[in-house]
Amino acid sequence: GAEGSTLMSYFSKKQIQALKPKITFSTLRDLQCPVLQSNELQGKPEESCSTEELFEWLGAVWNQVSLDNKSSSFLSTYCCPQPSMMVDKAFLCTITGFIIPEKIIQLLEQLCCYFGEPKLAYWLTLTVHGFADSPVSWRESEHGFHKGGENLYNFVIFRNLDYWLQMAVGTNDDCPP
Repeated sequence: GAEGSTLMSYFSKKQIQALKPKITFSTLRDLQCPVLQSNELQGKPEESCSTEELFEWLGAVWNQVSLDNKSSSFLSTYCCPQPSMMVDKAFLCTITGFIIPEKIIQLLEQLCCYFGEPKLAYWLTLTVHGFADSPVSWRESEHGFHKGGENLYNFVIFRNLDYWLQMAVGTNDDCPP
């Protein structure tokens, strides 16, 4: 209404404009992926990996760390946790920008629909990072930024629609209840 147009004219006079989130897609080929079982959070030797192992592996994948554990690698000798399996193709979509919670819920619902059709994937993941310098971290709690400003959560969704929820916060923040 009228208030909206007044607000928009205020921002345009100040040369402030809305930015759309940046979306990037990449295909990862021949990716070694951990084997996960939805009912095994701690993992089982030679059967499945734990939630902590998955979280560490995801960090390596997001940061494009080589996972081949070659002794000649100066940067990393990290390798995929065991047991693992080779995946021909994995898709990585990154959305950068301010995204409201309703859009995240909508994206999560769309990802759950992925398993409605026969697919080869056993699980998928959605990770949401907050801004390191955000004034709020969880609910109305003030964000305690010291060094890293960690503020993220990760959903791992399985074919049977079971899921894991992992959360990470900085040392100056409390986990949400």
